[in-house]
Amino acid sequence: MNREAAEKLLATLEHSRAEREELYKWFHTHPELSMEEHETAARIEEELKRLGLSPITIAGTGKVAVIENGPGPVIAFRADTDALPIEESPGVDYAVPASEGKMHACGHDMHIMGLLGATAALVKNKDVWSGTFIALFQPGEEAGGGARKMVEDGLVDKLPKPDYVFGQHVMACDPPFGFSFTPGRMTTAASNWRVRIPGVSGHGSTPHRAKDPIVTAAAIINRLQGVAAREVDPLEIGVITVGSIHGGVSTNSIPDVVELGINTRASTDEISEYLQDSIKRVVRAECEAAGIEEEPEFIYLDSVPVIYNDHELTNKIKATFEEYMGEELVDFGPGFPGSEDFPILPNAWDVPYVFFAWSGFSDGNDGPANHNTKFRPEIQPTLDRGSMAVLLCVASILGAENQESAD
Repeated sequence: MNREAAEKLLATLEHSRAEREELYKWFHTHPELSMEEHETAARIEEELKRLGLSPITIAGTGKVAVIENGPGPVIAFRADTDALPIEESPGVDYAVPASEGKMHACGHDMHIMGLLGATAALVKNKDVWSGTFIALFQPGEEAGGGARKMVEDGLVDKLPKPDYVFGQHVMACDPPFGFSFTPGRMTTAASNWRVRIPGVSGHGSTPHRAKDPIVTAAAIINRLQGVAAREVDPLEIGVITVGSIHGGVSTNSIPDVVELGINTRASTDEISEYLQDSIKRVVRAECEAAGIEEEPEFIYLDSVPVIYNDHELTNKIKATFEEYMGEELVDFGPGFPGSEDFPILPNAWDVPYVFFAWSGFSDGNDGPANHNTKFRPEIQPTLDRGSMAVLLCVASILGAENQESAD
């Protein structure tokens, strides 16, 4: 795609700015939790139909629109749509009332608008690009296993196979209002479990007549830290976090069960599997050591793989961003220990992908962190740059000269 054509796409954003800002505020003030995004999904569908598209529903509240525009590669761009059960701090006229108990504390409202704005620009300027663009709005990233549910609901069979898949995440990062690319590993793999440790209830004055699951749970918690500290290569990431422990109702009673909530983080999918297997090994061993005959219960909640960006594609996209936005707004950033279910989508197709960070704050890395009650990206230029990012990915892949070189 030549520069004149790309700039025509980007210029479309100038004409729609006021409308997009109002729509952003609508999504911000209508946060919905994972897999409950019914109003959000309906509004996305309404906007896509207004563009003349025919969106389909996948996984209940997921929406996907396909724009076929002649010969050329197929690319998909994903935006997640769910909010968090966090009360938003006041400070702007479009803040969600605290009584709602929900907010877009991870910026998914910005993700929605970045993709919607770019999709509108692509529909209105079909003369400057060629190929197929898939606008994929995914529910349930935070706690709903949304990407996996889309795959289970036939994502691969219902859509054209993309050659590449892209995604982005708004956050407080450097450069301010810029973009950060990470070739190779960007995030950690993660898993979440509930583990029920059985016991035999009794009176605190006669512990010998009971099997105390609280004491067993304490041993398990300590031993799990030894797995991370002594069984994982120190040059890799291996973390086991016991984030919750529930058991007992009074000070002088021994309960008959304790439940642990356990999270793992790992720098490779292999280490992630090892940590999860180790949890089962340690729990069973400690229960046996305590003389507990009943089998512990392992309840799998969810897991996500490592985001591993394709090196060649990452460098290509970064070069396009530098050309159109300037090197001062584009940087190579380090990976981070958070996790995302995004790679489940491209992995289902077995295609290369790039996921990058996008700064929503003039303070850059010093802005409010994701999941903070004050996480509210500055509307501009964040909103424009979210859509610009999608269009620049398109410019890198679906331009006429790219198709000619492919032929």
